[in-house]
Amino acid sequence: MKLHEYQAKGVFADAGVPVPDSKLASTVDEAVDAAEDIGYPVAIKAQVQVGGRGKAGGIELVDNAEEAREAAENIIGMDLKGLHVDRVLVEAAVDFVNELYVGVTMDRNEGEPVAMVSTRGGVNIEEVAAEDPEAIEREHIDPAFGMQPYESRKAVYEAGVDREVAGDVASVLRTLFQLWDDSDATEIEVNPLMITADGDIVAADAVMNIDDDALFRHPDLAEMEEEAAEDDLEAKANEYGFDYVRLSGNVGIIGNGAGLVMTTLDLVDYYGGAPANFLDIGGGAKAERVTNALDMVFSDENVDSVVFNIFGGITRGDEVAKGINEALESFDEIPKKVVVRLAGTNAEEGMEILNTDLVTVEVTLEEAVQRAVEYAEEEAQ
Repeated sequence: MKLHEYQAKGVFADAGVPVPDSKLASTVDEAVDAAEDIGYPVAIKAQVQVGGRGKAGGIELVDNAEEAREAAENIIGMDLKGLHVDRVLVEAAVDFVNELYVGVTMDRNEGEPVAMVSTRGGVNIEEVAAEDPEAIEREHIDPAFGMQPYESRKAVYEAGVDREVAGDVASVLRTLFQLWDDSDATEIEVNPLMITADGDIVAADAVMNIDDDALFRHPDLAEMEEEAAEDDLEAKANEYGFDYVRLSGNVGIIGNGAGLVMTTLDLVDYYGGAPANFLDIGGGAKAERVTNALDMVFSDENVDSVVFNIFGGITRGDEVAKGINEALESFDEIPKKVVVRLAGTNAEEGMEILNTDLVTVEVTLEEAVQRAVEYAEEEAQ
């Protein structure tokens, strides 16, 4: 579960991490009123879970009510990298002299959590990691003992953080690690952690992602799940019980099993396409579940074609074929071209059941993916 910025900042503030004064707004008038209450200058920030909001026009700094109204009108309702903006965070602007990055995640190669600090805050940290990996100081933490004060200080000092604020930054880093550990988080970060001319530190942004399978241990965080859903598709995925991630491409992908879906994503990319989603319908999928999956993918306006990759173990190919037929026959006109590949249990029976007037059937996964990529390219032209 990915928390929105305003949700993550609420959690951070409760833990003692300094954050700017802010208010959430759903309308232009609410945004202007919030800006007046907080006092100018303020930042008006789109509340969607996507990077690069500023470059995409989703964050504006304003100095008066007229500018606040114009910014709110521009941002509320906009399409930001495929996501609809229906709320903004109106936040006190921070007069900063430096920007840092601090974060905690799991290093799966090492099998340990890792705390990270960089003086290259305020920019895409993935780009920094790719272009100048030495600019990010990493400190692995033994989960049996947690982060010790000397470890946080070591990470901060070796990252080159100014000594006048190093102690406060180290304290924030320890707090973030404790939150990460206590909340069963998969990732926590602040980018940027701003340093003011007075030597204060302020978390100007906040990212906090929670392991879905651990939410039963955190009822306070679980209550945020519905609001944290990024859009109608993610909310629908939660309702249907699907493992779903929305991506930026135009080839919709449905499969049964995370590994199979990931393989399909990789092949779409290999053959020159762009995946629109990760959607795992799970094992033992019946016709109704398959119908729901197609309904979800068809609802994504970015999708131009769909590839259905099913390998039958528990899942039976004839049940999947019935679900595909039932879903597609409910449409007066099929909204997207669908390519199906069935293999495994009752695959032959499923191939015979499939209505080939509604779908394209391919024998191999490679052929199915290539066909779906071709359909998407034709539709996009």
